[in-house]
Amino acid sequence: MCSTSAPRFLMCPPDYFQIEYEINPWMNKNVQNDRTNSVLQWQNLRKILEELGCKIELVTPIKGLPDLVFTANAALVYENKAFISRFRHAARQGEEPVFAEWFKQDGWEVITLPGEMSFEGAGDALFCGNTLFAGYIFRSEVNALHWVAEQIERRVIPLQLTSEQFYHLDTCFCPLNDESAIYYPPAFDSYAQSALQAHIPHLIEVEPAEADRFACNAVVVDQHVILNTGCPILESQLKDLGYFTHATPLDEFLKSGGSAKCLTLRLNPSPAHN
Repeated sequence: MCSTSAPRFLMCPPDYFQIEYEINPWMNKNVQNDRTNSVLQWQNLRKILEELGCKIELVTPIKGLPDLVFTANAALVYENKAFISRFRHAARQGEEPVFAEWFKQDGWEVITLPGEMSFEGAGDALFCGNTLFAGYIFRSEVNALHWVAEQIERRVIPLQLTSEQFYHLDTCFCPLNDESAIYYPPAFDSYAQSALQAHIPHLIEVEPAEADRFACNAVVVDQHVILNTGCPILESQLKDLGYFTHATPLDEFLKSGGSAKCLTLRLNPSPAHN
């Protein structure tokens, strides 16, 4: 496992990305992505990350696994451990051994969850400071989140999601640093909203129209935030806080319910996110 201090991300080229099935409200087999644009948008995202000094590692794309491109769902990584996802939907379960093998070859301790618990990695488990915030109901089970938290000996705060449109935590919540985060309140039940407000001092609420652009599905690299286009209000708020924003079109991936964060997995989280 590489220990470089440069931000390191796992990505997968979209060679076989298309809408082959429907497992969230965004997916419609009659509304296919444009393959040429998908490649260009993915390459632009990679280029931005590399220009910010990030090192990009790649999973080899595999025909028949179109969502392998969404590497955020590969695992939750912590220190030298990779907790491999167990996907709720059969359509994505073929990704599990692919990601497990990649982490094994890269030198990680690969851990699988006991029993049949569903857990979808960094799609539903995000650190803000020392606390693991964990979304559940649509893809991950709350007992799986508690089990993972016990293994890493960190506090976990379960957050119940309420809208299938925001089926993973990373579609409606994005930590910026150990005391700040972006979120979309209507995606959470009242307890989850209260928990976020109680534990994170500075929360930025995203407008509905920009939430639908997956504004929260952003990638944070130090003071830089990479996100989909069409989120000018959030961009302005972030700039006022001293962040540099990088808006890049990701509409082809939004057709499958994903954006910048879904397409990346941070392998060496910054201290504020670990």
